[in-house]
Amino acid sequence: MPRRFLQRYMPKPDTIRKQRSLRFLAPLIADPGLWLLTRRSVANAFSVGVFCAMLPIPFQMVVAALGARLTRCNLALSIGLVWITNPLTMPLIFYGNYRIGTFILGAPVREAPSKISTHWIAEQMHDIMPPLIVGSLVTAIFLAIVANIGIRLIWRWHVSHNWKRRRLKRRQRRARIEAEFDD
Repeated sequence: MPRRFLQRYMPKPDTIRKQRSLRFLAPLIADPGLWLLTRRSVANAFSVGVFCAMLPIPFQMVVAALGARLTRCNLALSIGLVWITNPLTMPLIFYGNYRIGTFILGAPVREAPSKISTHWIAEQMHDIMPPLIVGSLVTAIFLAIVANIGIRLIWRWHVSHNWKRRRLKRRQRRARIEAEFDD
């Protein structure tokens, strides 16, 4: 991953510490290891963020922050990736997780009525929750592993690509210098 690209869009710990409303987080974000952008910290942050995004729980960002603290990965990326499940994508993602859960458990799929109400959801909750939780956990684990491996491979490719580019530039520069001396 291009470190400079990520650094451009990442918040700085000092800006967060200076904001009045976020001062209570100062002890949590004081660890400089939570702000590193290394292959390991970014890959683990993607795993934590994607895992937490797939869970049908409230306060996903808090869980992601605690996960980042426990795994010592990049805090900002972990929290930011939770927004994969935003109000627009959440129904589709959680319905997909529910369908995966029903497939794994062999449970029948509950068809939604023409008008979905909170009353209908409350009545169906005992039937919906087990497949939703199982499907969400399976999806979260799978996507966390894929994200971690994918980021590590992309990072490695990017580094080797930059090395090859630098080597080519050095060869071209050397060839120009040799050509000037031959003239």
